[in-house]
Amino acid sequence: MAVSLPRLIGLAGVHTRETPHVRGWGRRFDRPMLLVAMLIPLQWYVESSGAISAPLAYTIDWFVWLLFLLETAVLLTLVEDRARYLAGNWMNLVIIASGVPILWDITPLAGVLRNFRLLLLLGVVLRASRTVRVLLARNRLGSTLVVAAVVVLIAGVFSAGIDPAIESPADGLWWALVTVTTVGYGDVVPVTTQGRLFGAILIVVGLVLFALLTANISAFLIDRQRDQNERSLHRRLTETNERLARLEQQLHRLLHARVGGSQDASAPDETSEQRNPKREEMQK
Repeated sequence: MAVSLPRLIGLAGVHTRETPHVRGWGRRFDRPMLLVAMLIPLQWYVESSGAISAPLAYTIDWFVWLLFLLETAVLLTLVEDRARYLAGNWMNLVIIASGVPILWDITPLAGVLRNFRLLLLLGVVLRASRTVRVLLARNRLGSTLVVAAVVVLIAGVFSAGIDPAIESPADGLWWALVTVTTVGYGDVVPVTTQGRLFGAILIVVGLVLFALLTANISAFLIDRQRDQNERSLHRRLTETNERLARLEQQLHRLLHARVGGSQDASAPDETSEQRNPKREEMQK
């Protein structure tokens, strides 16, 4: 049996075999986790630019870690098969174990451990991909565009925080937009290794988003043509049924008239047959 990508990297979320109650709780955590995912690159940028103090950044780190811990603890308590949940979400344990902010004060690997939180972004994107597939099936082009806009927003702010060549979030948004659309003007480009690596990932994400948008537009046009064909077919079927109803009424009237005429024609014959014996008696 093929293993899905979210399950392979340990960010599968609640399994589809769980009860609707448990899946509902999993969806309840999607929005706050999405907000946290958007908060992480924003925090990085404002912290690197010195716009917030170290204590405030430390508080935000604790908030992110506690929310991630809360989601894992609640869902682990509610699911029926805990072993299956842990097997599909093993990365959650890695992020929780390595993301305790207090550990960053006693280890030289604080930056590496902190970077594990970026996997939260990947998890949110993978969860959103399932929603996107549902939206595509329902032909909601606007919702798909919103997902693409969120990706560009997060990537733009994040790129401004990790690469010195991208001086502001506005430049980051411009770079993310031209990268996602695979245009690549080259006026703003990352110069560091991590910036170029992030750019490569964004290019792949852009190809996926472009394919989704193309598929969504195609599905919309096909469904619109299908709806027009169905309406035309329904109209023709209605007209055909009306014609058949009229023909049935005419046939019924013809049959009624023929049966009535046969009865009228047979009545004189019966009378003549009744009178024949009287004539025979008179003749005698």
